Amino acid sequence: MITLPDKDPLQSFTHTMRSRYSETDRMGYVYYGRYLEFFEVARTEMIRNLGLPYKKMEEKGIMLPVVYTEISYKSPIYYDELMQVTVKIYETPAVRLNTWYEIFTETSERPHVLGRVILAFLDAETRRPCRAPDAFLHHFPGN
Repeated sequence: MITLPDKDPLQSFTHTMRSRYSETDRMGYVYYGRYLEFFEVARTEMIRNLGLPYKKMEEKGIMLPVVYTEISYKSPIYYDELMQVTVKIYETPAVRLNTWYEIFTETSERPHVLGRVILAFLDAETRRPCRAPDAFLHHFPGN
């Protein structure tokens, strides 16, 4: 069971998207595997909004692969629903970026899905862990 940390996030970003027909299963629900894609879209847009898109990080030799995921499904989302996918960061990244997610729609005051994804900053050449880039870290208190 996922429980988001009981404190204010250091960063929070909400990306709005609509569930598409191709993302639903026979029951008309968004297929469970799609939620990781929704998390990735929101995370990518958050990082872009912070001024350091993935493309720039990759050009600087930094990769950000996923090393852990966890999802808690609370209630289904249906075809053509407008979703607010919120990604939150509660701790300053070092070598890992720990991200938390909530997905809401207008049909429920409670989140439909909760999630957690941990990514690791890697040196593209050596494929070894490295510190988060300073251009990313300066968006967090104390950096």
